[in-house]
Amino acid sequence: MTRLVVLFNLKPGVNVADYEKFAREVDLPVVNALPSVKKFEVLKAHGLFGGGDSPYQYIEIIDVHSLDALGKDVSTEQIQKIAATFREMAEAPLFIVTSDL
Repeated sequence: MTRLVVLFNLKPGVNVADYEKFAREVDLPVVNALPSVKKFEVLKAHGLFGGGDSPYQYIEIIDVHSLDALGKDVSTEQIQKIAATFREMAEAPLFIVTSDL
């Protein structure tokens, strides 16, 4: 299985409540409905185990059936609008492609 792990912080001035509303009401339901996506989660970091601040505020985990299929799914106008909103809120997100060992 292929899994995308996305690490990011919000851009300065972005309201946390606004981002989290967008994530809950728009991003999560739409992305989870894509045929290429098995499961999509957004996690909020609260700190490091053992103490200290997390270097990232949010982590997204996207389990996909295939990256090629995901590429086709995200090319739609609806997804492009959602991606644009995400880019307005997230500062330099890292999209890490992973797979099971």
